Amino acid sequence: MSAGRGTVRRVVSLVPSLTEAVAVTAPGLLVGATDWCAHPVDLDVARIGGTKNPDVRAITALRPDLVLANEEENRAADLAELRAAGLDVLVTEIRTLDQGLRELERVLAACGAPRRPRWLDEAEAAWAAIVPEGEYTAVVPIWRRPWMVVGRDTFAGDLLARLGVRNLYAGHPDRYPRLPLDELRAAAPDLVVLPDEPYRFTRDDGPEAFPGTAAALVDGRHLTWYGPSLVEAPRVLARALRAAHR
Repeated sequence: MSAGRGTVRRVVSLVPSLTEAVAVTAPGLLVGATDWCAHPVDLDVARIGGTKNPDVRAITALRPDLVLANEEENRAADLAELRAAGLDVLVTEIRTLDQGLRELERVLAACGAPRRPRWLDEAEAAWAAIVPEGEYTAVVPIWRRPWMVVGRDTFAGDLLARLGVRNLYAGHPDRYPRLPLDELRAAAPDLVVLPDEPYRFTRDDGPEAFPGTAAALVDGRHLTWYGPSLVEAPRVLARALRAAHR
């Protein structure tokens, strides 16, 4: 039961992180998700396009009681169109871990979860137990051609800060600034942190642009997703950072 929403029996998620959170907590509730919703791996629901280009007609045809969205991942115009079609849209805003934990609890309650799931308690405890092994300066690219990096006020930046990583662009006016490679190199970071999403950085695609700088290749799901992956994220990310800085 969701206050003001009545009984929620059919949910469409436009956010991969929220898709996983709902699927793990309330199996059978989801009827639609984006093409990018890759977890759980056995998720069997209607696919309704991407996060930036959802098929509004297909979503409406699924008759959801609730559509889950995020202010960063989804476009305001698409959400307005869904509301105009008479659908109830819950929009999350998640830019820190603490905010993410609160928003996850709100989303799951709106979906009718009878209680806070155990994995959410485990995620909170796992991050509370983190003790950084050192402090490293870093740049965190998320795209190349053009190069884009994590800037101010981001979920990924908050997670890295908790692990002892000081993002050299955390004070930039833009949240995801586009910067020339020469400038990124000149910042002289201890580390370059390279996630495998949204751009798929690999050992052969990314580290070579920062010769002489330690490169930490990390799982983008652990760095940018807010959901059940948060339980293992501090351990997995800390291990990748430690391995890169040896």
